Amino acid sequence: MISEAELIVDRRRLRRSLTLWRVAAIVLAAAALIVLLWTPANLAGYENHIARVRIDGLITGDRDTLKLLDGIAESKRVQAVIVRIDSPGGTTSGSEAIYESLRKIAKTKPVVAVMDTVAASGGYITAIAADHIVARGNTITGSIGVIFSFPEFSRLLDTLGIRMEEIKSGDLKAEPSPYKPVTEKARAASMLLVEDAFNWFIGLVAERRKLPLDRVRVLADGRVYTGRQALAAGLIDALGGEEVAIAWLEKDRGIPANSEILDWKASEGLGVGGLGFAMGSGFLRALGLDGLDQASQRVKLDGLLVLWHGRW
Repeated sequence: MISEAELIVDRRRLRRSLTLWRVAAIVLAAAALIVLLWTPANLAGYENHIARVRIDGLITGDRDTLKLLDGIAESKRVQAVIVRIDSPGGTTSGSEAIYESLRKIAKTKPVVAVMDTVAASGGYITAIAADHIVARGNTITGSIGVIFSFPEFSRLLDTLGIRMEEIKSGDLKAEPSPYKPVTEKARAASMLLVEDAFNWFIGLVAERRKLPLDRVRVLADGRVYTGRQALAAGLIDALGGEEVAIAWLEKDRGIPANSEILDWKASEGLGVGGLGFAMGSGFLRALGLDGLDQASQRVKLDGLLVLWHGRW
């Protein structure tokens, strides 16, 4: 028969064993979490490299992208940055935020932009933040301009027999309104917004591309250009792909061409649409209906836009 002393010893041994297993489980869980969270961007702090950042789709200056760019600016291991751009633009303020973040990086390390299929409007603002711009011959770029669009469905309301009443503090409050035709006063006030943002845009182009402002005004009638046309107009620096960008980094900035290139990626949050919108976007992409997903994102944009509508 087992004595009481032996039972106590067995219980203590069992408790120690359970404690060890619990500690091991916690350590394994922590290790798994670190593996999941440590992307190449996180691991990049241990070796010198060129950081590659992708600016794709609509540009809104989202928090995750700006946080990523701040991390690159602060990293002592990032020797240079390649910005791959495939974007028709987005919001004016979002493009401004991306531009400022890239210029912050450029204060301490060279930045080169590589345009892919489209780098227009806000995508071009992103590109001119770089020290050197490379594009394919058939890349679509340019679209230097600002747009302020809004729906107006007063005729539909009349057909349905619906009338919207408004009580507001001033004539221009909530103008232009979708419930009635735009007034001349509201149109003039809106045009002042567009002109102010447009002057900011062309001022950036003139400064960054070292072009006379009068020349930029001629180029900035809203049209898009191929990469070849953009090169002839002085809007970009060279034709080619990433290999041309790397060659420039080596020749002009002394960054070895064989330097390791690591992708820095922003974490994917839920966005302004929340969980439902994120799930819907994922479903459309899974079905290969990316165009519908992009169109649905376009609907969310508001305010002043630097956006080429060709893809929408």
